[in-house]
Formats: sequence, structure tokens, C-alpha cells
Amino acid sequence: MRMMTVSAANIGRAFHVCDRRGTAALEFALSMPFLLALVVGLAEVGMASHEAMQVRDAAEAGALYASQHASDIAGIGNAVVNATGTPGIGASPTPVSFCGCPEAGGVTVGDCTSSCSDGFPQGRYVRVNASFTHLPIVAFPGFPDPLILSGASTVRVQ
Repeated sequence: MRMMTVSAANIGRAFHVCDRRGTAALEFALSMPFLLALVVGLAEVGMASHEAMQVRDAAEAGALYASQHASDIAGIGNAVVNATGTPGIGASPTPVSFCGCPEAGGVTVGDCTSSCSDGFPQGRYVRVNASFTHLPIVAFPGFPDPLILSGASTVRVQ
């Protein structure tokens, strides 16, 4: 008959092998707050990006309406508000009509009487603005609360 000797090292190894139960649950519990913050942050950025696109689309829809009805400021504002299905988009500041000269960086506002630098007369333009207030799901440090999203579009009219 063979005798088995029990030593402190054998007992330690036996407990070490059985001690792994629950390790995965503990690691998951420790990493869960970081994963949750990551998921909520990604959802927040995605929602804000989608709303920013809606605001830009609303400004462009107002400019499209202004190209056909330049003197109907109220109609331009309604086109901005009703352009997308996102409630809360407004035409703010109010659409404005002005004279100006096209330049490389945009339209330079003029006085409607003088000529542009290229000798052509100034054109008539309408600038359409759209804005939306994004309220975050959770306030994150470093992100504005609330976030004001804005878009603008300028169109030359006849």
C-alpha cells in the first residue's frame, strides 16, 4: 500500500485550482461601468450627429424655398421648421435678404448700389438659418449642456 504525503505545497495547489470560480463575473463587474459609459457616449454622439444633419437639411430646404419665393420670409421660416420630422428645429435667426458680391470665402455684404470688384452689379441673396437645442441623455464632463446646433445656407435670388 502506498502512502500519500500531504504537504503545504500540495494543499496550496489544490485550493489555487478551485479558486478560479467567479473570476469572470468579477472582471465583468469591474469593467461594466466603463463599458456602459462608452455605449451611452456613443449613443449621445450618434444622436447629436443625426440632429446636426437634420438642422443642415432644414436650412437647405429653407434656401430652396427662398430661391422660388425670396420675399416670403414667413414662408421660408415655415419651410425650415417643416423640412424634417425633428420637432424643435427653428428658423433662428430670422432669414434675411441682402445684396452682396460673391467672393472665394463666401458672399461679401454690400450696399446694393455699387458694383463688385469684378465690375458686375451686386446680386441679391437670402441667408437662411436653422437651429436646434440638443439635450443630452447624461451630462458628460467637457460636453456642453445643452448643445446648440445650427446650420445656415445662402442662396442667390433674382
